[in-house]
Amino acid sequence: MSLNRFRIANAAEFDGQTVTIQGWVYNKRSSGKIKFLVARDGSGLMQCIFFRGECSDQAFEEFEKLTQESAVEITGVIRKDNRNNGFEMGVKELKIVSIAEPYPISPKDHGVEFLMENRHLWIRSQKQWAALRVRAEIIRAIGEFFDKNGFIRFDAPILTPTSCEGTSTLFSTPYFDEKAFLTQSGQLYGETGAMAFGRVYTFGPTFRAEKSATRKHLTEFWMIEPEMAFFDLKDNMQVGESLIEHIAQSVLNNRNAELKILERDLSKLEVLKGPFPRISYDEALKILEKRGHSIPWGEDFGAPHETALGEEFGKPVFVHHMPSQIKAFYFKQSDEVFGPGVTGTGKYALGCDLIAPDGYGEVIGGGQREENVETLQRRIKEHDLTEDDYKWYLDLRRFGSVPHSGFGLGLERTVAWMTGVPHVRETIPYPRLMNTLRP
Repeated sequence: MSLNRFRIANAAEFDGQTVTIQGWVYNKRSSGKIKFLVARDGSGLMQCIFFRGECSDQAFEEFEKLTQESAVEITGVIRKDNRNNGFEMGVKELKIVSIAEPYPISPKDHGVEFLMENRHLWIRSQKQWAALRVRAEIIRAIGEFFDKNGFIRFDAPILTPTSCEGTSTLFSTPYFDEKAFLTQSGQLYGETGAMAFGRVYTFGPTFRAEKSATRKHLTEFWMIEPEMAFFDLKDNMQVGESLIEHIAQSVLNNRNAELKILERDLSKLEVLKGPFPRISYDEALKILEKRGHSIPWGEDFGAPHETALGEEFGKPVFVHHMPSQIKAFYFKQSDEVFGPGVTGTGKYALGCDLIAPDGYGEVIGGGQREENVETLQRRIKEHDLTEDDYKWYLDLRRFGSVPHSGFGLGLERTVAWMTGVPHVRETIPYPRLMNTLRP
């Protein structure tokens, strides 16, 4: 099978040549001796012109049978046309592969419930198509970034015996004679990889049984989680900053046409270059108080607080040294901001959250991990977890323990941020929400 077939996205390579588009009818219109059909082939759209005398009589007549989303093979000459994305086709022949039934999604407004029920068709719409192409570019850019910086992809299991982020949001499933859970994070397994390879990243689906109906939450989402031996909190923030900058520039350079379809304000992405502001949790509270969003010390940020912090800086901001009481058991602790770590109970967790501007919220969460086995054992007990479930994890501290850190980047939130789409349900082919399991 040849992969060198004509694709609309590569039309410039075929200027003046006779080629065949294999695709679907996006829309059509007629005007006397000339007919216009916009075809899509998955890589883009192209206007195809049927001119009586230039195309075959059969093609001219068959045109009338076509409905939206009918499958076709259209043969003609590619030529430049500055009005239609640079190129158009002068049609010679038309072959109908199949005639589509009346298409349920029309240019009129449809309710979200209807569109979600027809997600398998909705993804053909231009804005949905564009958002998912940006998603694919972000995934490509992530792999490129880590490959260039000496990381190895390290695949973590989806079925796990233990919790990573808290037992209240676990999906459980029978696993032969015991119970298993759908993973909340690949982090704990990523840490084992860091001890073997130095720098790794896990990339896969994660699951949270959160009864949340906000525009930023899914029950199934994809996470990118680097883990790095001998990296501290400051190193961790530098890696996260560099990754976001690389993603943004890759999207700008390689998916400009899709961003135009999405009507994305490009200036919002052009400013995504380091250094990003870095503030402590204590400093963040002062900013929030100034902006009328004060919260007691020790509480986590909600959507209004994250939005206010984004507005303060107009670009991503790292908030570090969060209260230990709101962070997971595996965070290293300190009694001072950027002070020495402690083996007792520290006021602060050596963590960092990257808050995206314009209300997109936390896109990175992570920090430095506790490397002392006794401290980790105590933290496991404090969180009412069973030490036996984490014996393998504690072994990392028994056999060659080193300072190490990492973070998680939520793919769907990142896609929403880069594209400007209003809800994360439009950033993944088939979103899973509380009341959405089909299609």
